[in-house]
Amino acid sequence: MNDHQIQEPERLGRTVLPGGRALGWAEWGPEDGVPVLLCPGAATSRRLGLGVGRPGRDGGLGDDPVAGLGIRLICLDRPGLGVSDPAPAGTLTDFAQDVRHLVAERRLRDPAVIGFSQGAPFALACAWAGAVRAAAVVSGSDELAHPGLAGMLAADVRAMVEAVATDPRGAEADVADRADPDVLCDLVVRLSGETDRRFYTAPGFARPFRRAVREGFAQGPGGYAHDVVLTMSRWPFDPAEITVPVDLWYGARDTSPVHSPDLGASLARRIGTARRHVVPDAGGALLWTHARAVLTALLERRGHALAGG
Repeated sequence: MNDHQIQEPERLGRTVLPGGRALGWAEWGPEDGVPVLLCPGAATSRRLGLGVGRPGRDGGLGDDPVAGLGIRLICLDRPGLGVSDPAPAGTLTDFAQDVRHLVAERRLRDPAVIGFSQGAPFALACAWAGAVRAAAVVSGSDELAHPGLAGMLAADVRAMVEAVATDPRGAEADVADRADPDVLCDLVVRLSGETDRRFYTAPGFARPFRRAVREGFAQGPGGYAHDVVLTMSRWPFDPAEITVPVDLWYGARDTSPVHSPDLGASLARRIGTARRHVVPDAGGALLWTHARAVLTALLERRGHALAGG
């Protein structure tokens, strides 16, 4: 596999929300492009976008899916991560309201959203709340606390779900005590299959990935620990009530035990607007390895929604 490169953000900023908290964001692509919000993976800061390309002959990047499709990609720091102010009591649906305010404040017209890995429940909350016009879940964490998945979960994941259900504050404190950015990055690699391991350890990706996770921990482990509890709990919304189009993307070679034990099959049945894609030759990193397919489908679905289709 050729080494990949991550583009630096073109614009960085923070948007103040009602009440005084601020959300940090990074942008790529034209300012008049189609707004696509990105809820990144666990503890990952705003700096890790989708601008992945293979080095061209002139030393630049080829195959940039963001600029090539006219997308204005806006990657968000969730509360307590990166430069976003903490929201210690915040919920998934509270995050959706934060996004609604950000969209209004920044005049983002009819945005779509992508949720990757641990960011998936946050993106689906935005879809449920009607804050976006279309959504894509990529290697997304399912509602792991849903009773229908209990028998499919790996033993350690099931134990964590049970611990969160029994004592959420205690579980959050325990995660915070053990959380470390480098340990988390190493865990992602260790839990990956060979396809993903080659991608995550390639220098052009590994360096910015580790930097983004360290930036995610800039305020300490609290933001990450709170996200873990939110995503290991029952969701405070019913996916069956989502009315905007949703695409679920999974790689058949994804071995992560915290994404979806059935590669999104049960989640697709719960979301009436969902289309499920399982890419045979992909792993969990298909957000980057198959970015153009994800984005093209998302733009298509958004367009149909805007046209009333």
